[in-house]
Amino acid sequence: MKYKLLLVSLLVVTTFATVPTRSFERFSRTLTLTNHWAMAALFWSNVLDLPATADQSAASLAPEARTVGSAASKGDTQEEFRWQGRVQAGQTVEIKGVNGSVSAEGYGGNQVEVVANKRGRRSDTKGVEIRVVEHAGGVTICAVYPSDDASRPNDCQPGRAGHMNVRDNDVEVNFVVKVPTGVGFSGRTVNGGVEAQGIGGDVEATTVNGDITIDASGIARAKTVNGSIKAAMGSASWANELSFGTVNGSITLDFPSALSTDVRAETLNGDLSFDFPMITQSAQEGGRGRPKRVSATIGSGGRNLVLKTINGDIRLRRGSDRAM
Repeated sequence: MKYKLLLVSLLVVTTFATVPTRSFERFSRTLTLTNHWAMAALFWSNVLDLPATADQSAASLAPEARTVGSAASKGDTQEEFRWQGRVQAGQTVEIKGVNGSVSAEGYGGNQVEVVANKRGRRSDTKGVEIRVVEHAGGVTICAVYPSDDASRPNDCQPGRAGHMNVRDNDVEVNFVVKVPTGVGFSGRTVNGGVEAQGIGGDVEATTVNGDITIDASGIARAKTVNGSIKAAMGSASWANELSFGTVNGSITLDFPSALSTDVRAETLNGDLSFDFPMITQSAQEGGRGRPKRVSATIGSGGRNLVLKTINGDIRLRRGSDRAM
């Protein structure tokens, strides 16, 4: 909650400090920009402080965790964690980090393989625990940092459940994951990029400070704040709404040529480009603080695709033209 209060305070101060008293038009434009940043701040605060749940899954450390030695610089520490296990086709491997990257690669094996490399400079790597939670939907593996609130310890839970509150800890945990064909992947972090290549299932990726790159045979979902999104999907049969969003970065999506969707795309400082024939429902050129928008139907429509950024281009491409 303290993160949310700080962010909202900063947004209010920024808004009223930048309003020229002699120009209502500039005031309106400032409010528009502040609304965009408010949405980004809300997303940021949700990532930093996920809601806890009452349900407790069985969590255990993998027996293969081991220390690999100290780093070259005095005071630095390094530690490596390994886990291997079976996850059924149709289930999901989920990685939750805070500081550090998440990298996943599809392969033809029958077991999930996870390596987490921990490195700390001022903070001790042993204080950051890697927890494995097996559940009905697959497996969730988290980097669990010491909490700065003794009454509310950090917790590893699937999806948006759990709680993670981190302050003054510089331990970086970089995850490398091998994902069997048919198994989905979810990667979440705060300070670091998320990459998922050759995944034979659906992918979901979330970060705050970092780029996201996805290549999957299924459907992809991605959100960041400071970073670009590139996603190539082999399926376009999602239900209801599919959304991609960032604040500072571009969005580049590759879909199969048989794509049918109603698309809404919006950017404040950037261009919109589409390789697919479409029927435009409405459009706004942008300029003078107004975002560039388009609402259109591709193919027969029937599902929703929402693309939003502030500083960056939005490109929708045919899969055969992709060059990741």
